[in-house]
Amino acid sequence: MSAEIQRLRESVARLHAELTRYGLVAWTAGNASARVPGQNLMVIKPSGVDYDDLAPENMVVCDLDGVVVEGEFAPSSDTAAHAYVYRALPEVGGVVHTHSAYATAWAARGEPIPCHLTAQADEFGGEIPIGPFALIGGDDIGKGIVATLAGHRSPAVLMRNHGVFTIGRDARAAVKAAVMCEDVARTAHLARALGAPLPMAAADVDALHDRYQTVYGQRPPSPASP
Repeated sequence: MSAEIQRLRESVARLHAELTRYGLVAWTAGNASARVPGQNLMVIKPSGVDYDDLAPENMVVCDLDGVVVEGEFAPSSDTAAHAYVYRALPEVGGVVHTHSAYATAWAARGEPIPCHLTAQADEFGGEIPIGPFALIGGDDIGKGIVATLAGHRSPAVLMRNHGVFTIGRDARAAVKAAVMCEDVARTAHLARALGAPLPMAAADVDALHDRYQTVYGQRPPSPASP
């Protein structure tokens, strides 16, 4: 086992604890994966294993066709969907799937989450789109994710009658997107319950997204001048 794969096994196992910490999954549902940089491989959660029992040693290594390369457990039932996303989107390094309650309620309605919040403009750059219904097990879900996110800045998609899928430059970024998706879905639901949410100007959404993606947070220090 390479040092990089071992690092990713540890990271993916640890990140699953964030899904339970933020209440994004129930029982054994949901999953996260990470692409192995420079290789046609990914590390993904095993199928049907309790979250409390997840550990680096039971993470499963698959190729990008979903075939198990390393591991004693069967991989997640969403493995084909994750694999399709990695094949189609080489810039993606992490994929997460949840059934978080508020976001999945929007998915059950087949309705995108409109952008009425600065936090949503920051993270998603506009609405969180709705993807098509697809059965679990094959790569149709992956095809729906990729097709729906084409032309969107959102790292999250609500797959109709199913749940949330998020992508990121790595698995941690995809987990963050899943956390933020549920947060804005809940607030959007509460705002609609109170009345008609106020719209945001497209130019303001663009400006907020650009600031958050390019200015917000810490940046590495510039090299010292000679």
